[in-house]
Amino acid sequence: MSTRLARRLLRIRPSATVSITARALELREQGREIVSLSAGESDFETPEHVKAEAIAAIRRGETRYTPLTGSSALKEAIVRKFKRDNGLDFRPEQIIVSSGAKQSCYNICQALLDPGDEVIIPAPYWVSYPDMVRLANAEPVIVATRRERGFLMSPDQLSAAITDRTRLLIVNSPCNPTGAVYSPDDWIGLGEALREHPGVVVLSDEIYEHICWHDEPFTSLAAACPQLRDRVLTVNGVSKGYAMSGWRIGYAAGPEPIIHAMATIQSQSTTNACAVSQAAACVALGGDQSFLAQMRESFRDRHAFVVERLNRIEGIECMPGRGAFYLLPNVESLMSSMGLDSDVALCERLLDEAGVAVVPGSAFGAPAHLRISYAAALETLNVALDRIEAFAAS
Repeated sequence: MSTRLARRLLRIRPSATVSITARALELREQGREIVSLSAGESDFETPEHVKAEAIAAIRRGETRYTPLTGSSALKEAIVRKFKRDNGLDFRPEQIIVSSGAKQSCYNICQALLDPGDEVIIPAPYWVSYPDMVRLANAEPVIVATRRERGFLMSPDQLSAAITDRTRLLIVNSPCNPTGAVYSPDDWIGLGEALREHPGVVVLSDEIYEHICWHDEPFTSLAAACPQLRDRVLTVNGVSKGYAMSGWRIGYAAGPEPIIHAMATIQSQSTTNACAVSQAAACVALGGDQSFLAQMRESFRDRHAFVVERLNRIEGIECMPGRGAFYLLPNVESLMSSMGLDSDVALCERLLDEAGVAVVPGSAFGAPAHLRISYAAALETLNVALDRIEAFAAS
């Protein structure tokens, strides 16, 4: 039987991160010892007090549907979190809880975009942004940032990219895959560029907020540019900062009409996020926060270790990041020395010959680069880098 699939599928690609991780698992099942630096998942355990609350919630019988946009307890915890960490004031009606920050981003695209709309996305970008836009039948407009500017989009670049069809700007700080972080001055510059374009909405993805060692404290876009508050959607969650990736809790805050539209989309997909996970997220956001500093320092140490090791390898050049747990080294010279015409081919050889899984930079809009996740123990990172160094020298 011939099955006809939706034409929209022709416009998107499977996630490169998921594909590489799946191939690594396949090789492991064949008995290969594979070191994976591909997935964006912390090796830290969810804090014990958060786990305990989930168990307590199950015992209390909190295993049924919650309100579509999230439990009142969790939405109040999110309100307090925004005030405490970001100096932002929201009402519960301006917040929606979803099954991960990824769903929040997807809901925004579905709620805002029509065919022919354009969405500005600075590159390098998280792999899913362009395809979320395409699934909404809109067009991603990729703006290539420059290494010498720390992979940050400039106000001039933003202004040049805006047309009368621009509907949305997606920015991610700290950034996956570069580790770039926008400072308050950077945000203010972008805000000035947006002032003359009131129809452009901004999706500010701040999921790596707590994994940041920028010279200045992390600043949310909505806090730096209060004049944009009526058109900024701030997306966050507990997956990265609280080591709760499998719990699937993300959230978005912003203008109530857009949040209401996102709820309409969500009502016909997942409805509410997992009730037990919501109870745990309340404690993660509102309880003891000392875990965050410990985790941040560990990632900072790993970052310094990996940058130093990568820059010792012939053919690899790595610029430091300022947050998240990724690096994006340039491997153009290494590819040339091996006679390879793509970073995909390099990743395939690294996996097959060295047993190290990384993701090609081309999936993030950065050809001739690799995305390396250092969300792994130092011992694991050391093994992986030894293998990469031996591979490059072979």
